[in-house]
Amino acid sequence: MKIAIIDDDILVSTALKTILEADGLIHVCATATDGADALRLYETHQPDVLLMDIRMKGTDGLDASSQILTRYPQARILLLTTFSDDGYIIQALKIGVKGYLLKQDYTSIVPALHAVCNGQTVFGREIVSRIPDLLQKKKEFSYADLGITKKEYGLITLVADGLNNKEIAGKMHLSEGTVRNYLSNILDKLELRDRTQLAVFYYQHL
Repeated sequence: MKIAIIDDDILVSTALKTILEADGLIHVCATATDGADALRLYETHQPDVLLMDIRMKGTDGLDASSQILTRYPQARILLLTTFSDDGYIIQALKIGVKGYLLKQDYTSIVPALHAVCNGQTVFGREIVSRIPDLLQKKKEFSYADLGITKKEYGLITLVADGLNNKEIAGKMHLSEGTVRNYLSNILDKLELRDRTQLAVFYYQHL
């Protein structure tokens, strides 16, 4: 598994490289100290996961993540920071990064990288416990106003429950191809990038 690290503290990057490569299955292919280098580094090395700090001099990790995901929607980005500010967490969720961990919880970094590389979304325990409150919407929200049908809404709830296309097809008595078409139409209507953002959108508007 190829990992790239972006952190403006060289000592932190060096320590992380040592910790990660001790796993035996992780190779740190590149490091950088500024979010401004993130897109170039990603394009050059195409890492399996990009491990990036948030607060950095110049371009921060959130802006860099947004730039990368705009050009490479399938990029797997794991944010690693000492800050658990509500605003950062909400923005990270909306951008569509694959994880948000606190540096203090260093023992979870290696398992999180493997999980993200396998397509999972990973948020630290402290972060997960706060997400429902952070995403709670106060005013009434209507999916119908956005052109979402009852059947499409039913599919959204199954995506939010973590079901894959095959499982959804079984639940809704549809073919997998039809599920994919429904999902594509829903993402277009809601102007979302992928099913992770769709799940976040659903919980945000409960």
